[in-house]
Amino acid sequence: MSIHPTAIIDKEVQLGKDVQVGAFAVIKGSVTIGDRSVIKDHAILYGPISMGEGNTVHPGAVVGNISQDLKYKGEASQVIIGNNNSIRECVTIHQGTIANDGKTIIGNNNLIMAYTHIAHDCILGNNIIIANSTQLAGHIVINDFAYIGGLVGIHQFVTIGQNCFVGFMSRINRDVPPFVTVEGNPARERAINVEGLKRKNFTAVEIGALKKAFNIFFVQGKSMNEKLDLLRKEKISDEPHVIILIDALLSSAKGKYGRALEALRNN
Repeated sequence: MSIHPTAIIDKEVQLGKDVQVGAFAVIKGSVTIGDRSVIKDHAILYGPISMGEGNTVHPGAVVGNISQDLKYKGEASQVIIGNNNSIRECVTIHQGTIANDGKTIIGNNNLIMAYTHIAHDCILGNNIIIANSTQLAGHIVINDFAYIGGLVGIHQFVTIGQNCFVGFMSRINRDVPPFVTVEGNPARERAINVEGLKRKNFTAVEIGALKKAFNIFFVQGKSMNEKLDLLRKEKISDEPHVIILIDALLSSAKGKYGRALEALRNN
């Protein structure tokens, strides 16, 4: 373990094996940091935080500050972070509110680039890349292997689908379907994320089925029932990734404004 003498660490903080804490870092409150994690110079952590192993928090990042939600009244809240995440310079990650049992959750193996903001009650999965200065409002869900370009703004209660690609400087005000590339202001679906899927070892058959589904759902102007009939005629309605895409689109349609999570809102 290596702790710089200028670091400020509360007595209740629990540090795992081989943790490094840099100069002028501040760790306050109920914070648990797993083995081999690195808290670099001038990083600030406000508990309650539960952080797994192998994470790196870079200079100027602030993790665990209280929510900016005006409905927040000081109820118990926390940040939960998994393993092997890179939280780059000046990232801000806020505690949750009562709306999500007080939890903001970050999974494993995520790269969160400089100046990104992750607001209260967001839930991030695994193997996600968020490029510089992207801004997440509250109650956003980002699924595994999503790639979010720089300077993107994401509206509250949006769901970002797995293996999707969100283009640079896009405005996201409704759900992003899985496996799809979106871009624009406001963003719209442009194509299947072919390059991203190839990198994840999707087969040509799987990508071909998703391309056919994309053409049916986003190019042809038909009703949902007509689109589902076309999928069956193309014999791709039972393809597992197409089923995931269909389920996501149906869920988004049930929520207001194209956001599935809006259906779960109480206020």
